[in-house]
Amino acid sequence: MFSMRFFYCLLILSTYIGTAQQDSTQQKNRPPSKESVIDENATYGSNPILEYNESYYILSRINENIGLPPTKFNYRTPQATLEEFVYACREERFKDAAYALNLNRMPSNLTIEQAAVLAEKLYFVMDQRVSVPWGDISDRPDGQIDIQTATNKAIAGSPRRSVYFGQIDLDGRDVSLRLQRVKYKDYGAFWLIGADTVENIEELYEVYGPRKLELMMPQWARFSLAGLPVWKILGTFILLGFSFLIGKLGSFLVRRLCRNSKFAWLQVVSKNLATPAGFAIAVLFFYITLNSLISYSGTYSSWLYSILLIIVICSITWLIMKLIDSFMIYIAENRIGDTNPEENSEARQMLTYVSVARRVVTFVVIIIGVVVIISQFRSLEKLGISLLASAGVLTVVLGVAAQSTLGNIVAGIQIALTSPAKIGDTVIIKDDWGYVEDIRFTYMVVRTWDQRRLVVPLKYVISNIFENWSMTNAHQVRPIIVHADYRINVQKVREKYEELLKNNDLWDGEHEPVLQVVEAGEDTIQMRALCSGKDASTTWALHCELREQLASYIADLEDGLYLNRTRVELEKGPKDQS
Repeated sequence: MFSMRFFYCLLILSTYIGTAQQDSTQQKNRPPSKESVIDENATYGSNPILEYNESYYILSRINENIGLPPTKFNYRTPQATLEEFVYACREERFKDAAYALNLNRMPSNLTIEQAAVLAEKLYFVMDQRVSVPWGDISDRPDGQIDIQTATNKAIAGSPRRSVYFGQIDLDGRDVSLRLQRVKYKDYGAFWLIGADTVENIEELYEVYGPRKLELMMPQWARFSLAGLPVWKILGTFILLGFSFLIGKLGSFLVRRLCRNSKFAWLQVVSKNLATPAGFAIAVLFFYITLNSLISYSGTYSSWLYSILLIIVICSITWLIMKLIDSFMIYIAENRIGDTNPEENSEARQMLTYVSVARRVVTFVVIIIGVVVIISQFRSLEKLGISLLASAGVLTVVLGVAAQSTLGNIVAGIQIALTSPAKIGDTVIIKDDWGYVEDIRFTYMVVRTWDQRRLVVPLKYVISNIFENWSMTNAHQVRPIIVHADYRINVQKVREKYEELLKNNDLWDGEHEPVLQVVEAGEDTIQMRALCSGKDASTTWALHCELREQLASYIADLEDGLYLNRTRVELEKGPKDQS
């Protein structure tokens, strides 16, 4: 707290001292204020455009308020005009730079000093927010771009009277920055920064002009390091520190508020939401305060603001994903019945819905986040439009490359809707028996009886045959096969099996005890007994116990007389006959 007060006192003191010591030269180096140089009650001239020629605009007047551009300036080509403007501004010759502006839409009484302020404001906005595509700006008087063929000959084209050199978003609308070729009376045609662009300078500067600290900072504190003012670097790190503390505080408050909320699900998911919420709060605080207090210009600005915007969108997307994910987990753990009993089909079906929906919604949120990021950048948006426009071969290539992934995603939705397998189902896939442990975004996890995990692509589940023992009912019937000698009393064995089955607690009582002779071989008969249980695992355990008991009973019956026997008939030899 003391350090904060000290920082602000130091800032105010330095501002006061700097203001008292500033001379006229220092005042010139300070960015202009955001006050408009245009009088609201000013008078404007009539439309100066006489004719829209293919090569230029024919005007009845041009910059009557400051006069025609001096002949020492080279405005013959669009690139030369823009270079003259930029070089003059860099050398702080803003009155010279003002001659590169088409001021026909400005008040008639606009002075050269006011025009110079407009030039300085435009340069400030361009330096901060516009990356000029110098390679796309023609250096020919007719504005054409030289295109060389294989024979190294230029392709002839139509002359241009307007050249684009940048675009800035202004309150939801795109403001294009253009150079225009004009002709006045008998003077030769020349290029100026367009009247539409000049008309928007004040509005652009109001949004993208210098921030509060930059206007307050004294000249002696404006020394630079690696092309950046040191006070901006220090201020940025101070804001980063404050943002970190604000994020920690936000995380603590979110955790506390969620725990004290009347909504039970917020109490449960408070721990999962605290970190992404704190991060989002910190990033938003840093982004807003940086935009309000400090402005960067030049090559650093486009990278800095683009990266910051991406981080802001990603942090909000992460928070939304965590919120949805935590809510879905809460429903799965607290609002769905016990899914362990295999006969609880409704609970397992609901858990499957939640599991698939959780991942589909997460995927949709990510896609929306990516779309929002792309929509914020004109270059990326144009890239997306060009990709859609060339949807032929490229779409086929991307479709083939992503076929497996997209197929699994669609298969996951199909599984949720048609339910060929649910979480907790007993399945047999490729001769492996196990339980569906989870259904992920593109694959299904099957836990086998020996605790192995099978990772099965969802596309395989939809496209291939597999056994699902729990699809309609968890109840199951299993056969018990035993072999015995032909002489055994089958009825006696049947009665014993009925006794064993009815005395076993694993039997569900839905199927009556049945024992039948189903096959007669050369040496033995084959008896099949049927047992039933409430689910697959119970039935398997019952099946094993009864088979063991039946085998023991037959082995003990008359000292094993009815066990499997191989009979050999011996013929008497000559010695035995005598």
